[in-house]
Amino acid sequence: MEVRPMARRRLPPAFAMKRPRSAANGSPEVIGLGCVAVDELLFVPRYPGRDARQPLRRHQRQCGGLTATALVAAARLGVRAAYAGRLGEGDDSAFVLKTFEREGVDTSRVVRRRGVRVVHAFVVVEEETQTRTILYDLGEGSGADPRLPERGWIQSAKVLLVDRWGLRGMVRAARAAREAGVAVVGDLENGDDPLFDELVALADHLVVPEAFVRRRVGTDDPAEGARRLWREDRAVVIVTCGREGCWVYDGAGAPWHQPAFSVKVVDTTGCGDVFHGAYAAALARGLPLRERVREAAAAAALKATRLGGQAGIPTRRELARFLRERPAA
Repeated sequence: MEVRPMARRRLPPAFAMKRPRSAANGSPEVIGLGCVAVDELLFVPRYPGRDARQPLRRHQRQCGGLTATALVAAARLGVRAAYAGRLGEGDDSAFVLKTFEREGVDTSRVVRRRGVRVVHAFVVVEEETQTRTILYDLGEGSGADPRLPERGWIQSAKVLLVDRWGLRGMVRAARAAREAGVAVVGDLENGDDPLFDELVALADHLVVPEAFVRRRVGTDDPAEGARRLWREDRAVVIVTCGREGCWVYDGAGAPWHQPAFSVKVVDTTGCGDVFHGAYAAALARGLPLRERVREAAAAAALKATRLGGQAGIPTRRELARFLRERPAA
């Protein structure tokens, strides 16, 4: 179905001007509240058939999840990032916290709750086809808290990353962000809850995959999908298409295409999340739209050349060197 504007007061798109509003000195620039995971990466030459046995080529344990990977990407690319969602008291939550701390992601406002379990995923990476199959336990109670963090802290940031984990808390945070002119970058896949519909509407930087477009607005054309998802209170709609690049529409003229960078693909785990994190980092730095999209596409491409969802995320220096070597892409 087509997304309709909400009846409530329209909010202006954040970062419509060339430079973003400055956050308070030392406060996080990019914050996230949503999906974190522990990923068990299982590398095999090919996916086994039924009743088969097959040795692993290697096994890695990494922190993953939409928001976690995006925040690590933002931090490696040089902006102040923070996570403020709910975690539990078990080993997986402790592993996530240690990863954030090692990567320089602020965890001072993480909400710890007994009984909360983060997502635990087994990612089977098929090396011959550079594809992966994800088997996961959804956990329980992780994501955005309905009451925390405080509105003022959210409103001190430049960018809020949102996904569908903890919808009540996520919508609360997105409302607070939009009211203060903080950009809301949406990493949204699917949902049939009215709160999910509101979250889609609140994301003024909507960055979604082709599958979202097909379900949401009923077209297989990503350029047309970007146009249909456009609203006057959005800053941009970006439809990501994997190795086909992405389509971008900001309400001016026709949708335009950012090609994917040509690289030797090793592992695509986390590429979409890295795109979101790199886009958010570029947005926080005040880059123009075309530069933001180009940096995000380059960061995702670099990640694809390396094993692991977060282990493959480039640093800002690596990204800058990659872009200098490919000025025309």
